[in-house]
Amino acid sequence: MTILYFDCFAGISGDMTVAALLDLGVPLDYLRSELLKLPLPDGSYELSSTRTERHHLPALRFDVAVHDHHTHRHFAGIVAMIAESGLSDPVKERSRCIFLRLAEAEAKVHQVDIAEVHFHEVGAVDSIVDIVATAICLEYLGVNKVYAAPLPLGSGFVQTAHGRLPVPAPATVELLQGLAVHSNCGSGERVTPTGAAIVAALAIATGPRPAMTLTRFGSGAGGKDFEDCPNILRAFLGKPLYSPEITDDIIVVESNIDDSTAELLGYVMERLLDEGALDVFFTPIQMKKNRPATQLSFLCRQEHLDDLTRLLLVETSAIGLRYFPVGRIKMERRIATIQTCFGPVRFKQIFDQGHLLRSAPEYDDCRTIARERSIPLMEVIQQLAGQDQHSDTPL
Repeated sequence: MTILYFDCFAGISGDMTVAALLDLGVPLDYLRSELLKLPLPDGSYELSSTRTERHHLPALRFDVAVHDHHTHRHFAGIVAMIAESGLSDPVKERSRCIFLRLAEAEAKVHQVDIAEVHFHEVGAVDSIVDIVATAICLEYLGVNKVYAAPLPLGSGFVQTAHGRLPVPAPATVELLQGLAVHSNCGSGERVTPTGAAIVAALAIATGPRPAMTLTRFGSGAGGKDFEDCPNILRAFLGKPLYSPEITDDIIVVESNIDDSTAELLGYVMERLLDEGALDVFFTPIQMKKNRPATQLSFLCRQEHLDDLTRLLLVETSAIGLRYFPVGRIKMERRIATIQTCFGPVRFKQIFDQGHLLRSAPEYDDCRTIARERSIPLMEVIQQLAGQDQHSDTPL
């Protein structure tokens, strides 16, 4: 398992991405030979890379000199071009996914069907090269999973084929939805549509660096030189510290509540769990004016964030919340049905590298046995604690 983390403190663009990946060790000649598999006109572009600096930090600059200035390309035509190429299937799929995210954003901005989307800047040869080159480099490096840092929004205006637009541009804003962003940066376009599409299409999560053993490091320089920070995209390549089976990326949501009853909070806990929250818990806190209050916290996956946060705000007196992505390490867990003196009982089993560490009977099964047989619950649990944990039938 090889993972890649894009450190986008200054932003991200297509050329910065390719430059950082080349700096990780992808030979430029290899990239040239693979890109020749695209059915683009001969001599329509030329690739080059040079060593440079941004704020005295060394980085690689990647350039595409375009000789074919055909600027209007249809989404379907680009997808067909990629499909008809001699590129590998993984490269084709990653490239298609990136262009699909771009097409979806453009369709929404211009309020047209995705089939009617015509690209301008992102459909030009240099952007096609940037996107497909990114996919080629990821395959060469053997990258299985991509992560990215929160993306800077930037500010000001940018000149495009559609005129002078605010930063981030409308298509970029669409692509940034669902990603972690921040405004801790100066003016200028920090994230281009192509850069945003790469992260939106490929990154599993945007947040802190995942726990990893670093094997290589690369830096890609952007074309501009910002005053507030070096315009560099850093790429960290490595191996996860933990196996994929015991790592996870989730969202933590928190809200401080000082005017809801215990009954209401209990009801909300049930609703959140029913609607997909992984866990819900309460913490007693002290708020301003010495008011005792409750911090309601829950864990969820990215796809449940919108629905669960709305549920929290509608069902409680909370008027706001905070959320942030976190990495999670978990032991391997299985639910197994074991034949016991009480009949079949479900046990939660915890494993480490395939070895059973511990096991405990499911509370609901213990409660049912205690009620049906009029036996104290503690006695049921104690008898089941000595059960042979290896004669089981996994569920």
